[in-house]
Formats: sequence, structure tokens, C-alpha cells
Amino acid sequence: MDDAAPRKGTVTQRAVEEIKAMIAEGRLEPGQRLPTERELAVRLGMSRSSTREAIRALTVMGVLDARHGSGIYVGALEAGDLLETFGVVADLSRGPRLVELLQVRRILESAAAALAAARITDEQLAAVAAHLAAMNATDDPEEILAHDLAFHREIASAAGNATMAAILDGLSSRTFRARVRRGHQDQDAITRTRREHAAIHRALAARDPEAARAAAAAHVGEVEEWLRGRAGG
Repeated sequence: MDDAAPRKGTVTQRAVEEIKAMIAEGRLEPGQRLPTERELAVRLGMSRSSTREAIRALTVMGVLDARHGSGIYVGALEAGDLLETFGVVADLSRGPRLVELLQVRRILESAAAALAAARITDEQLAAVAAHLAAMNATDDPEEILAHDLAFHREIASAAGNATMAAILDGLSSRTFRARVRRGHQDQDAITRTRREHAAIHRALAARDPEAARAAAAAHVGEVEEWLRGRAGG
């Protein structure tokens, strides 16, 4: 890192940033074993205790992987692993913050649907159709919601953007539970969700990105409006 750059935060935070920079700049590669704690501390010009705390913090984040009896390695740096804590934020949010997260989900779900419409394979489209058929074949809210979640995951996967899919996956669990509550209070929810999912599927089958974008936005937007009413926003 540039020695002239301002150094903010604690020494441990600086050590975290230094190690992240080593990875970002290719001085440490995914799967590579870190130098010993002592060697790394010397390289960073910091104490072993600060270096140890930085390693611990990066391990919690999923950036580093502690292997018992082997040492510390740079993780695979997969989006799903690095964004796992994002799902915790979504799970714990409520009220206006939950509405904000649904706004993010609406934007990303729309983008994912548009990308999927352009890229989806016949096999992936068949998987989406199978989950839609399963939703239509049962009146069990739990089964419907399970296939609902799988339906959206298939689309996110078909979009071909692992980072977007990981973020959407993190946003889904809380939405999943919100839909359960919504279903208890609104008897038309199942009918609407079937209709909305069918519209998304039709757009995907037509390979129409703009229609897929609009259908996904309408679907998530309806959930968002319900939550906005609950949050009083």
C-alpha cells in the first residue's frame, strides 16, 4: 500500500486492509498459504498481536481459511462465501430498513430476470417451469413458498452473475418469512403469486429481457408495497 496514504482506524484495522491489499494485488492468491504469523507481522511492520487479530477478523469474513494443523490459507473468494453476512443483515432487518432491502431486491431481481431471458438454457427454463408447476399443483403454503424460493434461485443462476445471485440469495430468506405472514393475512396472495410467477416464466420462455424485467419488478414490487404498509412507510 502507499505509505503516504492516510492511515485511519486501529492498528488491527490497518493490518486487515494491508492483507486485503496483498490479496487484491495478487501478492497472495486464492488457496495460497499465508506466511507464518511472525513473518507476516514483519512484512506488515506491525505487532504479532495486531496481525493475529487481523487474521482472525478476515477468517470470520470468509476471506481467510484456518485449517487445523496446516495453517491459514486465502479462501476461494467465492461471492456466496464473502456475502454470507449480508444475509444476516437481511434476516435481522425490519420496518423501514426491510423495505429498503426489498427495493434493492426489486432492482436486482429485475436485472437478473432480464439477463436470464437472454441467457437461459432449455434445461434451466425447464427447471423454472417445474417449480412453477409445483406451485400450481399444491395449496400448501409451505410447499408453495419453497418452490417460490427455488424458482427465483434458478433465474438468478441462469443470469450468469454469481455475485448478483449471492446477494439475491441473502435477501430471500427474510422475504420468505415475510411472505408466510402475508399469506396468513391475505387470502388472495397465493393466486397473485402464481399469476406473477407465470408472467415471469412466459417472458423467459419468449427470451424477452424487457418483459422479464417488468414482470419481476411487478412481482417484487407488490411484496414491497405490502411490507411498506406494514412498516408504515
